[in-house]
Amino acid sequence: MSEMTPREIVQELDKYIIGQSDAKRAVAIALRNRWRRGQVPAPLHQEITPKNILMIGPTGVGKTEIARRLAQLANAPFIKVEATKFTEVGYVGKDVESIIRDLTETAVDMIRSERQSAMRQRAEEMAEERILDALIPGPRDSTVPRSDEGTRQKFRKMLREGKLDQQEIEIEVAAPKAGVEIMAPAGMEEMTNQLRDMFSNMSQGKTSTRKVPVAEARRLLTDDEAAKLVNEEEVRALALERVQSGGIVFIDEIDKVAVRSGSQQGTDISREGVQRDLLPLVEGSNVSTRYGVVKTDHILFIASGAFHLSKPSDLIPELQGRLPIRVELDALSAADLVRILQEPENALVRQYSALLASDGVTLQFTDDGVQRIAEIAQQVNERVENIGARRLHTVMERLLEEVAFSAPDLSQPSLEVNAEYVDGRLQDLAQDEDLSRYIL
Repeated sequence: MSEMTPREIVQELDKYIIGQSDAKRAVAIALRNRWRRGQVPAPLHQEITPKNILMIGPTGVGKTEIARRLAQLANAPFIKVEATKFTEVGYVGKDVESIIRDLTETAVDMIRSERQSAMRQRAEEMAEERILDALIPGPRDSTVPRSDEGTRQKFRKMLREGKLDQQEIEIEVAAPKAGVEIMAPAGMEEMTNQLRDMFSNMSQGKTSTRKVPVAEARRLLTDDEAAKLVNEEEVRALALERVQSGGIVFIDEIDKVAVRSGSQQGTDISREGVQRDLLPLVEGSNVSTRYGVVKTDHILFIASGAFHLSKPSDLIPELQGRLPIRVELDALSAADLVRILQEPENALVRQYSALLASDGVTLQFTDDGVQRIAEIAQQVNERVENIGARRLHTVMERLLEEVAFSAPDLSQPSLEVNAEYVDGRLQDLAQDEDLSRYIL
């Protein structure tokens, strides 16, 4: 996926995000530049650093979704954090370096899952042999064959046909790692990880015996065998490499740590401290994790904020310089909301139709019905608080509340959601500003 052209990347993003062409172009170029950097010979490619992005726009217009879908296209480790969750070193709260530690954990899980998927077929074969051993036990000590080969083949055939799925057998699988939650003071994350590793290693190599149906045993044993086939040292090395060369960090609400012009410095010192602590990560530094040292020089940072009360220029100059690409996302119009309801592959109209189809109810959304839903959502956004496309979730829930409750008992399993139906359910709420504030 990393070899996709910017135009192809934008086309993929168009399947899930409506509008915001400037932001899509910016992230598409940033992703393509990663592939281009890989084609540049050493030592110049080490000098080419990613051009980090600052997205400016109101909530609910697609900032987070663009970054998340971009990471999926790139098959890259991705983490979303909120700038307000962190504090300056010396204050009580999370240290910003925990961002990179969490990103590394994500990469390790991703690589491990990929390796297990690649070994799946071999693991299934080994799991099948273990199930047959449990079904046809034989002497353990001598060289006498455990069963007649013909009998084993008959059981294998029955097993593959699913005729033995309900039969219970006793199996041994790796014991689950001890889940120990350790509460440590801020700045002691490394010690916390070491203690957690120590407790998890205490259960390493131990097994537990379980009596389960064959169908469940097949799944458990396949996972067990796949885990044994994975080389953990290789996973760690690949995870570190992928984080350093392809990791994406999305920092939301960056405007909340900006020191607004004219504000009292004493009340905002921690905000500026968070910016100063973020600066080394964005510029490029070494962060110690439980898997090794991670260099952040080539991690792509995408920051976003609404900037209602502050401006990008309120960020400290050094951080502004490390976010050279600025894109402004547009507020959503009623026409955009109509497209959001219908066009994306995971559109709300399709989601609700699929949900109620489980109860045998067929939902049909007419064009005028969808238009009316979008208009009501836009009206409430303008009068109460503009939360963008998130308003559609509230409106749709209120609109379909009655049918969702009574769907299993409906005598007529078909409903047409047209403009008349939408007005009957929502018009009074939409026009009453006081009710809109609390319900829509």
